[in-house]
Amino acid sequence: MKIYWKGKNMKNIIIDCDPGHDDALAILTAIANSNKLNILGITTIGGNQTLEKVTTNAKNILEFVNSTIPLAMGQSEPLTKDLCVAPEAHGESGMDGPYFNGEKYPITSNNAILFMYETIMKCNDKVILVGLGPLTNIALLIKVFPDVRSKIEYISIMGGGLDRGNKTPLAEFNIYVDPEAAQIVFNSGIPVVMSGLDVTEQAEITIEEINSLKNKGRVSHLAYELLHFYNKSGRQFGFINSPIHDLCAVAYILNPKMFSGTSYYVDVVTEGKARGLTFADKRLVSNQAKNILVLEKVNREMFISELINALEVLDKI
Repeated sequence: MKIYWKGKNMKNIIIDCDPGHDDALAILTAIANSNKLNILGITTIGGNQTLEKVTTNAKNILEFVNSTIPLAMGQSEPLTKDLCVAPEAHGESGMDGPYFNGEKYPITSNNAILFMYETIMKCNDKVILVGLGPLTNIALLIKVFPDVRSKIEYISIMGGGLDRGNKTPLAEFNIYVDPEAAQIVFNSGIPVVMSGLDVTEQAEITIEEINSLKNKGRVSHLAYELLHFYNKSGRQFGFINSPIHDLCAVAYILNPKMFSGTSYYVDVVTEGKARGLTFADKRLVSNQAKNILVLEKVNREMFISELINALEVLDKI
């Protein structure tokens, strides 16, 4: 398995997201690890809910922890298809559960594509893109500004799955929403690390662990409120515990040793009953160049410790 992480050096990242309960926990974990991650910006994309709603959710999370990270609004719709949201999973707000009062958090830019490009090109070192929602923003960045490719170290995404889907039997939600964008990203020539359902459904927090966060600290209790709703919502999909899908894409950057996976050539079906299917070429002999590191296993205990430690750090701020 090829690892793209180089050691203890500070990593420059941009988080592209559609908060989302699990997006929120990924953002909080990244913020808590300011000694490892330099968050250059957070961009939003229509996905779990409309662009306006997920941007409000991002504002609320950032305001809650007194962040000053630049926030930019991205695309409201997929490249060619209509937006498909997920109120059944995340509620009508896209992040139901807690009460927030952070909508005054400033928007740095209403053009996430240009914001990402200018931010990346100004950075002295390479940047890691973290894709936690549909890949529309990232695909447009690559297509509109092809010179940015040499400045991207790799793209760590939550999306896809080789074994199964969740939006359909074949397709995971983020890829299903904008399969054309995923296809552009997968075939961009930029290394991609894919945290698909194969691994994210192993990255679960138990009910007991959720309850242990209650009244533990200001940010830990916020995580409890998020996960309490998320756990109840997950029951309709057959989950007892709660997979924290999006956190995997950040946790890999922080500690890739908690994961294992295999590099494959992976592509995306864009139309028909298999729309959003991510499929791998697993032939013993193939002329397809491997483009995706597909994460397949995670050390659950290390994963949850990463989250809980991050919340404890933020509780002290």
